[in-house]
Amino acid sequence: MNMNDVIFKFLKFGIVGVSGVAVDFGITWLLKEKAKFNQYFANSAGFLCAVFSNYLLNRMWTFQSHDAAVGVQFAKFFFVALVGLGMNNALIYFFNEHQKFPFYFSKAIATGIVMLWNFVANYLYTFSG
Repeated sequence: MNMNDVIFKFLKFGIVGVSGVAVDFGITWLLKEKAKFNQYFANSAGFLCAVFSNYLLNRMWTFQSHDAAVGVQFAKFFFVALVGLGMNNALIYFFNEHQKFPFYFSKAIATGIVMLWNFVANYLYTFSG
């Protein structure tokens, strides 16, 4: 695969990511602001909901995977997302608690950083076949 193909997949991954951000931030906001759940629980729930939608869209559109072992592939995607979730929460904690950035600004920064991890890990591990 040449660099142009990788860049094109990264752009598609980014578009899917935007839809995931909408799901993530929407669920986080709903749980944190309306349901009054702990901000880290709300963040985790939003992040995990986005994982499901992102997997389906990335499988079908970004990576055009036809791997019959959907369960194994989703498990890999979920593992990558869990590592990303840990990174996401740690970054939010750092920016929000230590740097005193607003919560949603911290979440936006963390989301951008974790996106790079997610793409590389999914490109090389989840959808490599």
